[in-house]
Amino acid sequence: MLLDELESKMRERGYRGRLGSARVSDAHEDEEEGKGVMVGVHSEILALAFGLLVVPNGMTIRVMKNLRMCSDCHEVFKLISAIVESEFVVRDLNRFHHFKLGSCSCNDYW
Repeated sequence: MLLDELESKMRERGYRGRLGSARVSDAHEDEEEGKGVMVGVHSEILALAFGLLVVPNGMTIRVMKNLRMCSDCHEVFKLISAIVESEFVVRDLNRFHHFKLGSCSCNDYW
């Protein structure tokens, strides 16, 4: 539910990506619009959502990744950092990305 809420806020800010675009309907629920479980969401997005749920407000959320961050995830982290006004640090294969207030320390070059 948190990712759905964040996605709607990101779309208001112009996001045109594919966060949660694939859904699998729950076997125990009716086939209503919006029901289902997101699949195809990258692990760093899931880690960020978990961090937003459990880490106290104001604390930096750190995510480690053993692969290069894709451009869609990079854009998502920038937008969410502006929406929730928190800082995120992501270590991918090549560098550290420090997201704060809608921008990244790599200046979108990675």
